[in-house]
Amino acid sequence: MAAIHAARALLPDGWSADVRISVVDGSIAAVEAACPPEPGDERVEALVPGLPNLHSHAFQRGMAGRAEVSDPVADTFWTRRDVMYRFALTMDPDQLEAVATLACVEMLESGFTRVGEFHYLHHDRDGSPYADVAEMASRIGAASAHTGIRLTLLPAFYAHATFGGALPLPKQRRFINDLDRFAHLLRASEDAIAGLDGAVLGIAPHSLRAVTPGELDGLLEMASSGPIHIHAAEQEKEVDDCLAWSGQRPVEWLLDHAPVDGRWCLIHATHMTERESGALAKSGAVAGLCPVTEANLGDGAFPAVAYLAAGGEFGIGTDSNVRIGVADELRQLEYAQRLVRRGRNVLATERAATGRSLFEAAFNGGQQALGATTLGIAVESPADLVALASDSWEGSDGDALLNGWIFARGVAVSDVWVAGRRVVHEGRHLLRDAATNRFRSTMRELLADQG
Repeated sequence: MAAIHAARALLPDGWSADVRISVVDGSIAAVEAACPPEPGDERVEALVPGLPNLHSHAFQRGMAGRAEVSDPVADTFWTRRDVMYRFALTMDPDQLEAVATLACVEMLESGFTRVGEFHYLHHDRDGSPYADVAEMASRIGAASAHTGIRLTLLPAFYAHATFGGALPLPKQRRFINDLDRFAHLLRASEDAIAGLDGAVLGIAPHSLRAVTPGELDGLLEMASSGPIHIHAAEQEKEVDDCLAWSGQRPVEWLLDHAPVDGRWCLIHATHMTERESGALAKSGAVAGLCPVTEANLGDGAFPAVAYLAAGGEFGIGTDSNVRIGVADELRQLEYAQRLVRRGRNVLATERAATGRSLFEAAFNGGQQALGATTLGIAVESPADLVALASDSWEGSDGDALLNGWIFARGVAVSDVWVAGRRVVHEGRHLLRDAATNRFRSTMRELLADQG
């Protein structure tokens, strides 16, 4: 693609009409507004920047829809986690790559162009490391390379079953490392993604449940300048257990004992007091929200109004990949707030309608959280672009188009380019059929292994 012409495009300062974007070597070389198309231009109805997916566990795409059966006693986050363990214990490297590839295909088809892979499925089925300790990370990298999605790899350190350094459970064996082995894994992971365009390496202390304070200090010494992600305060039980262990809530403890700043992303942060919300916002860290998964697991609703009023940044992620979609995550985020506040358009800002308010905030926070540098549709930014097509929204009102995409029907992703290379056309990834067939074959194998 040499140039793309959009009837309307969402630029960093808002919507513009008749925008012609020139692409050279995968980057945006020129952005011209009020400009007619030229012969040979790719023409689209509306163009927005690709959105970052700041939190994914790719292997869990294989169990999507398979945990929607009630436990005989009480079905909770914790009983669902046992289902996840059983699934994780069966998957080999080829199977992980197949499942991750379909997940990446679906992310691109929905409008995500970068994924933050919070990766903790490290070892062989018996818990022993592979000959290449980053074998599984390499398969995540292969899925990124095949599909074209950009990757921020976040190797996760996991060492304990719960707060206070408790011994890990046998069913957690594929996740477990000590600091020395994790240092080796981190170096090998860097090599595994070295050939990927725009790849970023971060680090992910899994949670205060799985990492002791001393181990957290050791991990931060290993961290380079990349992102730092950690699960925090997803469940009320997690908050209660943290209080019993330390006398503080998880977010409160992190802000008091760790150098939380703009490199950090606290995943979920669902259960915060107003004081914690204000302090997290002031730290410059990003709240990593996964509204669809949080709803699926019954986590609770993030205190978005207090957090945003304090100036906090957020991004969105697909987490368990039970349902992958930009619009799904943004809609669920807003709708949860409407249910809690008993009002409408809760997260709209004064400068933009609800859809654009959500989209722009998720773009900015997600880019920060994943260590990306793009400014969106702007000169020198990567040409990571998403075209929207409508069968019912007419006129030049871009905000109405975004609202239609997120909250209604009739607007959908038509095409996606990463580094100027088209990877989605007419709503389908170019590898959709091959990825789907491989996934189906893999799932037959996995389900047979699980009996």
